[in-house]
Amino acid sequence: MQQRHTNRRQYFEELADTSQKYFIPFLEQYYGRVEECRILEIGCGDGGNLLPFVRKGCHVTGVDISETRIRQAREFFAERHAEARLIHADIFELEEETGQFDIVLIHDVIEHISRKREFIAQALRFLTPGGMLYIAFPAWQMPFGGHQQICRNRFLSRWPYLHLLPRFLYRRCLVWGGEEKPVVDELLDIKSCRTTIEHFRNLIRQCNLTLVREEFYLINPHYETKFGLKPRKVPALFAGIPYLRNFYTTSCFYLLRQG
Repeated sequence: MQQRHTNRRQYFEELADTSQKYFIPFLEQYYGRVEECRILEIGCGDGGNLLPFVRKGCHVTGVDISETRIRQAREFFAERHAEARLIHADIFELEEETGQFDIVLIHDVIEHISRKREFIAQALRFLTPGGMLYIAFPAWQMPFGGHQQICRNRFLSRWPYLHLLPRFLYRRCLVWGGEEKPVVDELLDIKSCRTTIEHFRNLIRQCNLTLVREEFYLINPHYETKFGLKPRKVPALFAGIPYLRNFYTTSCFYLLRQG
C-alpha cells in the first residue's frame, strides 16, 4: 500500500492539486467559468477535489457513504478555514431537499457501483436544468484498473494487470499475499463492478445523456502529484480503437448533460 492511502492529509492535498490543475480547466473549457457555481460531489471521500472549487467562490457540497471520510473531510476543511457542506449519506437515500446544483462531480466512484444506471438517475435528480455531470474513472483493463495498489503486500500492489486474472485465481493471489478479508472483498467487488469505456458509452445512451466531451489519458493527471509524471492524453488514433483502448487508458474524463 502506498503511503498516501494511510496519510490522508497527503492524499487530500494531492487531490486538491490535481483538481486545481486539471479538473477545473476541463470543466471551464466546456461549461464556462465555475466561480460561484453550486457544486455537488458524490463520493467525495476526504474532499480534496472540492477545495479548489471553494477557493473559486463556489458553494460546495460533498456526500460520501463513509462516516470516517466525512469526519476527516470536515477536519481538513476546518484546518484551512474553508466552508463546505459535507454529508454522511448513501446517495441512493439522499433527499432532493439537499438542493440543486450546476455541476455534479463523480470522480473515481462509478467503477465501485453495481447499479450504475440507477446511480446516474439518482445523481441527475440534483442537477439544475442546463447543468453538467462530470464523471471520471479508470478504464477497467488498464494496468491498475482493479485498484490493487491498495494492497498492503508491496508485490501485489505493484503488479500491473493483476486484476485481470480469473476471479478464483485473483482471490488466491490476494489471500496468498496476506491481504485481509475486507481488502479482498473490496477488490473482488471492484472486479464485479468493472467499468470499460464501451460499457460507459452504452450507459450514456441508456440514461439519455448528451456527450459534451470525453478525454482519455495515457498518463493520469493524478500521476503528476503521485509520481512526478507529466500527464499525457491517448493519441487520437489509439483512443479510437474500441476495447483495446481500455488497456492503456488510465483515466477517462466525461462531461455530460441531460437530453
